[in-house]
Amino acid sequence: MFLIFLLLSTCIETFQQRPGEPPLIKGWLPYFGVAFNLQKDPLGYMKFLQTKHGDIFTILLGGNYITFILDPFQYPLVMKNHKQLSFDIFSRKLSEKAFSIKTSMRNEDLAHDLHVAYQLLQGRSLDILLENMLQDLKQMFEPELLKTTNWNTAQMLTFCRSIIFESFLLAGDKEKIISELKDDLFKYDDKFTYLISDIPIELLGNVKALQKKLINSLTSENLAKTQEKSEIVQRRQEILEQYLVQDLEIGAHHFGFLWASVTNTIPAMFWAMYYLLRHPEAVEALRDEIDCLLQSTGQKKGSGFSIHLTREQLDSLVCLESIILEVLRLHSYSSSIRFVQEDFTLSSENGNYCLRKGDLIALFPPVLHGDPEIFEAPEEFRFDRFIEDGKKKTTFFKGGKKLKFFIMPFGFGTSKCPGRYLAVIEIKLLLIVFVTYFDLEIIDKKPIGLDHRRLMIGVQHPESDVLFRYRAKS
Repeated sequence: MFLIFLLLSTCIETFQQRPGEPPLIKGWLPYFGVAFNLQKDPLGYMKFLQTKHGDIFTILLGGNYITFILDPFQYPLVMKNHKQLSFDIFSRKLSEKAFSIKTSMRNEDLAHDLHVAYQLLQGRSLDILLENMLQDLKQMFEPELLKTTNWNTAQMLTFCRSIIFESFLLAGDKEKIISELKDDLFKYDDKFTYLISDIPIELLGNVKALQKKLINSLTSENLAKTQEKSEIVQRRQEILEQYLVQDLEIGAHHFGFLWASVTNTIPAMFWAMYYLLRHPEAVEALRDEIDCLLQSTGQKKGSGFSIHLTREQLDSLVCLESIILEVLRLHSYSSSIRFVQEDFTLSSENGNYCLRKGDLIALFPPVLHGDPEIFEAPEEFRFDRFIEDGKKKTTFFKGGKKLKFFIMPFGFGTSKCPGRYLAVIEIKLLLIVFVTYFDLEIIDKKPIGLDHRRLMIGVQHPESDVLFRYRAKS
């Protein structure tokens, strides 16, 4: 770390604000800019800057000048100016640094085929994934359900990591794969925010070594040792083998896919469990909703794992959906980021702003999610916030105007997470299993804050783990 400061201390600040550009906040540190203020209290600091400078301003952060748009009615400006504001360039640079995906990112045919493969996470293919997931959960939980009803104690985040990994990695030797990947992946994820900056990866401690180890573990040779792979993983493997020669490049693609598949689902699952156990009224409402569904479909909660649910039935559970949306509203800090490809003027209702080539432009949805004009008492968890007259609530207002965008945990436009449907289904299924088949009690009663090491990257982790206990219902 000393080497980083030594390197940066030699840098001479040459950036000068030009007429017509948004207000510029450089902070007091060269290169890092406002990084420490932002990481300490991201939402509070961004609201402070919004109050002081308005809805559009530029900050220096980790060597990048990032212009933020905070007014949700101005979000469409980013989509409208997609020729000047490129997600592909930003994504390509991030993929090269974070996952060591190199030459293949410039192959448009490969990128297109991989994008088409994401259709296997929607529609009928999603139904197949749901069926497989139900069978995996049956395999995981049925032995536990048929045992005694003694209490088991566990750390909640650690528990969620194990469950999500095991349900995602459809492999023959699951325990070996999990033990090799899990710890390294989350050590790597802790440093992920730094990978967005221009700090060379070689100066980020053991991050480069972790990256290399994770890529090696996901090469074609190692994946071939597993007994089964999901349809999406198999299809991606076929596409990558068609275009690529180097096995390490294929491993890099699988590494990026694994990271995207689990690192946000796990903390989202943690927060859903945490809030449910701290709000008995939410558990009661969810149990009632599940019981009504099971009764209407002629299902009974017998011994062992006996329930079966379709995607349409999962979608009908408005209380469950509301709980998950509320969790994501509170703790998703995903930012939609674009690369400015050329100098141009961004024309908005509140004025024109000059943007310069090479900078970044970003949306920061936590400001939207925490707006008291949109969400009453936004700091509180309210399990029924997204329910209205027994149906999913989709109408929210700001300043008397209806919002097109009111919750954005998965990004938007071309950067919207293609695996969002699968992630939500996975969380829904796990919550249903826990609420239906287990007694759950939280042991640590203290409120848990956020760990902002993943600032601007997905769902935030808790600042500490939480002790809870569970047992199969008698």
